[in-house]
Amino acid sequence: MGWCFNPMPAPELAKHCREIGLVAMEGVDSKHYPAIQELGLAVSLVGSHGFAKGPFNPAHHEMCEKKLREGIELAARIGCRNVITFTGMREPGISDEQGAKNCVDCWKKVISFAEEKKINLCLEHLNSRDHTHPMKGHPGYFGDDVDFCVELIKRVGSPNMKLLFDIYHVQIMNGDVIRRLRQHKEYIAHVHTAGVPGRGELDEKQELNYPAIMQALLEIGYTGYVAQEFIPTWPDKILALRHAAKVCDV
Repeated sequence: MGWCFNPMPAPELAKHCREIGLVAMEGVDSKHYPAIQELGLAVSLVGSHGFAKGPFNPAHHEMCEKKLREGIELAARIGCRNVITFTGMREPGISDEQGAKNCVDCWKKVISFAEEKKINLCLEHLNSRDHTHPMKGHPGYFGDDVDFCVELIKRVGSPNMKLLFDIYHVQIMNGDVIRRLRQHKEYIAHVHTAGVPGRGELDEKQELNYPAIMQALLEIGYTGYVAQEFIPTWPDKILALRHAAKVCDV
């Protein structure tokens, strides 16, 4: 996940990824996609409208639909299967029930295009508990319950509407990670990691047992990407990435 390693340039990070044995990158500006692919790496996830202004508010629908369609076009062109989407933040005057309907209505506007292009829209669940850092938690985010996110996906009613199962966010908001992986296996199209608490390395200072979680992913037949989305705290960021790759290699 490129943004976690800023200010390291994406092409430099890509070279380290290839050397470590990783097979893809995401979370980088699309202008870097050609350089990444020239190194033999895939692009594992294409961005869209961002997590703050989402389809919870119908005032954002035109923008969200435009960004999602652009993401779908780009993903199809570069051979990526997944485009990320979010619910957006709760906003005054819109009930949760209405916000849920707004989200589903917006996704239904673009899902047939995603189906046509053979692209998944991946709804990412985010935690709303951590307020210590703008990328460690997102207070006010509507889709902060992973089970409810799956319910929204079901309401869209398409095999191309999927879940981005972020292990870090699920642990903070819901817990019971392995059981939930099994429970929602048919909807999971992408996975993110990070240590809990703190969103740091996948080391002994955090509470999740990542080898067991990776083994559970294999047991449910998951064949997609697992993206390392931790924020490095070690002095050597690339060593931290190498360590995470080793921890997750089961």
